[in-house]
Amino acid sequence: MNNIALSKKTFKLEQDPYIYELHDIEQPELFRDMFPYVETPKIAFNYRKVPENMPEDIFITDTSFRDGQQSRTPYTTEQMVHIYKLLHKLGGRKGMIRQTEFFAYSKKDRDALVKCMELGYKFPEITTWIRANKKDFELVKSIGVKETGILVSCSDYHIFHKMGLTRRQALDKYLGIVSDCIEAGLRPRCHFEDITRADFYGFVVPFANELMKLSNDSGVPIKIRACDTMGYGVPYPGVALPRSVSGIIYGLQHYSDVPSEMIEWHGHNDFYKGVVNATTAWMYGASAVNCSLLGIGERTGNVPLEAMVFEYASLRGHLNGMNPEVITEIAEYIQHETNYNIPPMTPFVGANFNLTRAGIHADGMMKNPEIYNIFDTATILNRPPKVSVNSTSGIAGVAFWVNEKRKMNREEPLDKRHPIIQYIYDWVTAEYDAGRITMISDDELNAKYEEAVSEIS
Repeated sequence: MNNIALSKKTFKLEQDPYIYELHDIEQPELFRDMFPYVETPKIAFNYRKVPENMPEDIFITDTSFRDGQQSRTPYTTEQMVHIYKLLHKLGGRKGMIRQTEFFAYSKKDRDALVKCMELGYKFPEITTWIRANKKDFELVKSIGVKETGILVSCSDYHIFHKMGLTRRQALDKYLGIVSDCIEAGLRPRCHFEDITRADFYGFVVPFANELMKLSNDSGVPIKIRACDTMGYGVPYPGVALPRSVSGIIYGLQHYSDVPSEMIEWHGHNDFYKGVVNATTAWMYGASAVNCSLLGIGERTGNVPLEAMVFEYASLRGHLNGMNPEVITEIAEYIQHETNYNIPPMTPFVGANFNLTRAGIHADGMMKNPEIYNIFDTATILNRPPKVSVNSTSGIAGVAFWVNEKRKMNREEPLDKRHPIIQYIYDWVTAEYDAGRITMISDDELNAKYEEAVSEIS
């Protein structure tokens, strides 16, 4: 067998003796050394590093209406339509938010899907996630959807213990389902569930090889969504498979010839690595990262979509048409209209993400907001920096609060020694000297400010 061939990617002769075939085994491979279950999962290194290969076109896909609805009160039809409009506005005309997926089981979801399609937006393209049967394929095709997700679990935890199949039986079943999807006139998106606990060379690569053969024979692109279902993915160089994010993306490209535009990373945040894993997937060859708004998703949640907006801008130096002010609009809508409580410390969207409490910090903010604000949050997110007034704020904290109020009213700022600021500060000090332990509210400060203006002017 000739193992030397000219690479279409590097245009060099490459030797690759590894042709991976399905390893059909009698007992499941559960990687017990790595996943002992009764102990914390282990991160093993084999020091095999792969080259970075960031695609020219990287983008975001959304799962807010699918995975994002599996851990919260479902959205109403009207709420889904409104949020879809906001996703379109955030992603911009260049389609940085390329797709969003819907369930198609309930009338409510189907109504929302149809109403969103009637808006006529090119982006985000509407796709679905359905049960893998011909009836559901025909259903979504009749609505006008072009692409649908199909669950193809790939770890032995799922193949043996959930489905009760062998690897060969699972692979044959999956290929039959994908063929049915293509026959129905749809583009398949194969969700490789639990890929970070799967036998990569014994099942994942052989399965991906079969999918690429099917794609070439049919002329229909088949997308692979690499699903880090349990958040086990690790971004560090030299980590052993199946936990290596870079190894997974490289392997799909190098051993299965999956094009970058057909690779999508779907991560969870169980070990606080959701965002960095998604960025790593971009850097090593995946064009798409799948996210949900505010990170809402099963268990600890998905990769927050708003986080990847800023990851993109940080990596590329521009937003490519995205409108980040809409992030604030989305957060306010979801919180106030759907009764979802956003933790106040959540980056970019939480009530306190740019709130300063310490008096010495407030003093620095008055001199130059760059000292304690991550970027110009007023311009970029329509969220001016804030200072809370409490027992540690000092007169600088009171002055910052007053001057932010005056700025909104287009009034000149006051020096922190001004009598109005001193009046409010004396009242704050008296409150805490009397035993108060809670933060001073904006309503209280507004009332005291009006009182000070009346008394002093």
